Amino acid sequence: MIRIGIDLGGTKIEAVTMDPDGNILSRHRIPTPSSYPDMVNALSSVVQTLAPDTAISRCVGVGHPGSAHPDSGLIRGANSTWLNGRPLKADLERALGGEVRLSNDANCFALSEAIDGAGAGASSVLGVILGTGVGGGLVIGGRLHAGAQGIGGEWGHNPLPWLKPEEYPGPECWCGQTGCVETWLSGPGVVADHYRRTGETLPPPEILDQPEEFERYVSRLARGLAHIVNVFDPEVIVLGGGVSNTPGLAEAVEAALPAHVFNDDVTTRVRRHAHGDSSGVRGAAWLWPAK
Repeated sequence: MIRIGIDLGGTKIEAVTMDPDGNILSRHRIPTPSSYPDMVNALSSVVQTLAPDTAISRCVGVGHPGSAHPDSGLIRGANSTWLNGRPLKADLERALGGEVRLSNDANCFALSEAIDGAGAGASSVLGVILGTGVGGGLVIGGRLHAGAQGIGGEWGHNPLPWLKPEEYPGPECWCGQTGCVETWLSGPGVVADHYRRTGETLPPPEILDQPEEFERYVSRLARGLAHIVNVFDPEVIVLGGGVSNTPGLAEAVEAALPAHVFNDDVTTRVRRHAHGDSSGVRGAAWLWPAK
């Protein structure tokens, strides 16, 4: 069985072949075409490049922005807006002549880290993306929990809880709400928050290198995640995305969680990703389980 994982990004398409033990056998990257038909053709071409023998069984998984509507299959909520309203799964299956499994890119991250990454061995894992946006995915018993509407784990557009006076009412979010977690914890959110308070524009790593800013971010991240722990109670939370690379972040958030979780003995572990930028494409391949 050739398991192929594809990470469909806004600027690049990355694809790998992976063996049953999770070892990457080959890797291929190309720029993402600017039109939907060209993108479908490009994905088909990538699969042919990685597994040219059409006689073998090719298990293709694709991680993409946004999510597929559970009834129509049309993509919605993708920041690569040319995907929205398109039947991506049907079009890829037509182009490849076989089944293709798709999932949100944050779900793929969570699946990769749950199977053989920082959450390996845990029965329940919350994968959290802290990057240009804030997203997440839930994995229970080694399988994604997409939910009835396909939005399981998407905590980025919940409001930041337990607001402090200086945080109220929170920034306006592109989704139409106010004070969403994403407006506080994404990379652009960190930059905007720092500018509002100081009038200074700095990149997130320089901002979070300041002890006071780091503590502020840890408090907000711990509060946001505590809501998810109170509902889902995962064994492990794995942090991914560019902001997750902040030194000491996972450890500080784990220490801050108990102040907000409704339990007297909080055992939830918070870990930094194990596979880095490869988690998305690995998770796409893992959409095809071993059995």
